Amino acid sequence: MLLEQAERSFTGAAWVESLVLAILMGTILRTLWKPPAPFESGIHFSAHTLLEAAVALMGAAVSVEMVMKAGPILVLGIVGTVGIAIGTGILLGRAFGLPSKLAVLIACGNAICGNSAIAAVAAAIDADSDEAATAVAFTAVLGILVVLCLPLLAHTLHLTQTAGGVLAGLTVYAVPQVLAAAGPMGATAVQIGTLVKLVRVLMLGPVVAVSSLIYARQLPVCDAKPRSCLSRFLPPFIVIFMGLMTARSLDLVPHVLLAPLRTMSGLLTLVAMAALGLGVDLRNVLAAGPRVVAVVTLSLGVLGDVALLVAGMCCQG
Repeated sequence: MLLEQAERSFTGAAWVESLVLAILMGTILRTLWKPPAPFESGIHFSAHTLLEAAVALMGAAVSVEMVMKAGPILVLGIVGTVGIAIGTGILLGRAFGLPSKLAVLIACGNAICGNSAIAAVAAAIDADSDEAATAVAFTAVLGILVVLCLPLLAHTLHLTQTAGGVLAGLTVYAVPQVLAAAGPMGATAVQIGTLVKLVRVLMLGPVVAVSSLIYARQLPVCDAKPRSCLSRFLPPFIVIFMGLMTARSLDLVPHVLLAPLRTMSGLLTLVAMAALGLGVDLRNVLAAGPRVVAVVTLSLGVLGDVALLVAGMCCQG
């Protein structure tokens, strides 16, 4: 967090978020020094239990009310874009020989909200630290390039502010990055882009739940207690996530708690990212580099093309 603040002070913007800095710092440390055995239990707890707690608390940050504001055409466009982006991303990942879980993480990160989606899906499918770190690192770098290039693309294509806002909301990872990308296009672009981005984040719950169910079906048949079988198919943190999202939609979560819950989720995610980094040897990540870059780049290209189609349809509507 201090490094992100320093970055903002020197450059005027946090181009590399604290989550990415945490996982990079952990990865570099792990590459230079392997933590002794007594550290392993704490690293594992932080990378898994704390990550699941952070994902569960994310549910309080999203509301179905956002869908009502967007309108049916735009909502269908967002859902379709996310679905196509995930499906295409997984196919590209497998075509380039990436492990199945890494392909899923990259696809979901591109399609929804970058780091947060990768962290949530990684917890749901029990992905390795190497896979989560690789997905976060490479999508973060290319995500920054999207923010920088999007205003120029919108200007070149002579997009209206509404179309530019839709394009930004469908392609950029984080809400602050949407503001940075849509800002040069105008106030309307910022408003539309933020709304589209928030509705897009709503897709995180269903995607995580489906990912968890698919992963659970691939495991050996459960012969333990029924409760343990149920938790394997629908982990408690996903139930809490969906419950908090429902409560927020019904206005049952006191507004005074929203900011603390959001802060707590962010801090837990930050610790979890550092712990994930401590389980990663940078040499293993770099070995997969060219293939990951190719998959992320092509996936972003598909996402951008679909987003342009949706933006055009919404403007016509």
